[in-house]
Amino acid sequence: MSRDKPRILVADDQRDVREALRLLLKSEGWDCATVDGPATALEAVRKERYDVALIDLNYTRDTTSGAEGLELLRDLRKLDAELPVVVMTAWGTINVAVEAMRHGAGDFIEKPWDNQRLMSVLGNQLALGRAQRREQRLSAENALLRGDAGEGFIAESRAMRQLLETLRRVAPSDANVLILGENGTGKGVIARLLHEASRRREATFVKVNMGGIPESVFEAEMFGHVRGAFTDAKTDRIGRFELADGGSLFLDEIANIPLAQQPKLLRVLEDGELERVGSSRTLKVDVRLVSATNADLAGDVARGAFRKDLLFRLNTVELRLPPLRERGEDIPLLAESFLARFAKRYQRDGVRFAPSASAALAAYTWPGNVRELSHAIERAVLMSAGDVLDAAALNLDAGAVAVGAGALAPSAPMTAASTAGGPLTVDQAEEQLVRQALDQTGGNIQRAAALLGLSRPALYRRMEKYGIASGA
Repeated sequence: MSRDKPRILVADDQRDVREALRLLLKSEGWDCATVDGPATALEAVRKERYDVALIDLNYTRDTTSGAEGLELLRDLRKLDAELPVVVMTAWGTINVAVEAMRHGAGDFIEKPWDNQRLMSVLGNQLALGRAQRREQRLSAENALLRGDAGEGFIAESRAMRQLLETLRRVAPSDANVLILGENGTGKGVIARLLHEASRRREATFVKVNMGGIPESVFEAEMFGHVRGAFTDAKTDRIGRFELADGGSLFLDEIANIPLAQQPKLLRVLEDGELERVGSSRTLKVDVRLVSATNADLAGDVARGAFRKDLLFRLNTVELRLPPLRERGEDIPLLAESFLARFAKRYQRDGVRFAPSASAALAAYTWPGNVRELSHAIERAVLMSAGDVLDAAALNLDAGAVAVGAGALAPSAPMTAASTAGGPLTVDQAEEQLVRQALDQTGGNIQRAAALLGLSRPALYRRMEKYGIASGA
């Protein structure tokens, strides 16, 4: 977590030296911790993160070899390779200070020190250390798969407008959010929108697919590790929580977290503390957690596959993302958006939908939701020889041509594929679907509108357009 004041560790065996340095550093706006020897210095670095360490080279009375300081320097570098270390040495032992710099010290100060030089050296090392940490963080960010940004977002249907209204109320808070929805509905897009509408928008948004992390490396991936923690740990590595510090962490497929790892995640959510694998130093993080799943977490809790207390931490707010079949008004808008995107990508200027394609898009149930719609249109743009995409070019599953799949009787699917004279026009397909919905709901406007993914006024407008009487 970022701090307003730089934090320094001072190690010296003389109390008056420690106190003089503490007072000087405090007056210069530094947060100073002091210890009296190598053992206490190492213990302090194991527990907390420091921006700079200022260490003496000799600790046992009457010794001048600097061996103790050099050993402490090596041990500090093992604990935190990015920690800048400045060594202090008495006049006449400069050669020892030079040796310390060969072993990784950033600079040295002679005793008695000059206050102006001391603060200049420490300021330079502070800036260098922070730059190195930023570089490490950026490198880790670039190596991660992060959520897609900048893509258009369409939400004209009533169900989506209600969801977005809830999102606008929740986003400015730091409340953890659980997004529920079928595969392909766009849960990752909603997570990104939450972040961009929050006060953390300028900080990092990190996306993690929990289904893609093996249990054996869960802790190392989520919390990081230090060099030597295990066979392949050749360098320190920042974990996903630490990388998202100050920002938002999106855990997709949250139901896939192994039961044995769930208490470790719960601890971070409860107190904001973690340790990298192989380290006993506790780090504090400030993360807004957004998670998503298509699973029944309440059912998983009942079966003992998911911790109830973890679910309570995750779902401070729940957002339910409707499937595409309940967003009828959005389908043509999404389809045109995808068509424009893929036409540009594959240099297919002028490509457009035929009426039969528009009718097929409206009639299909989209079991794969927005993702399936995107893939179908991309495939059609890529594979079609002509500029007009018809229903055949979409290559949709004929068995899924029924609006409101799962809500309608299997014996009476709503289809609008064709007539004896050939493919339907868009208006013909729409009229047929409206009539079928009214027939199957016994003329109940509310239920028919729900099956079609329309609002009641939108359904009334279509009934008026096609001359369908109420109760027909």
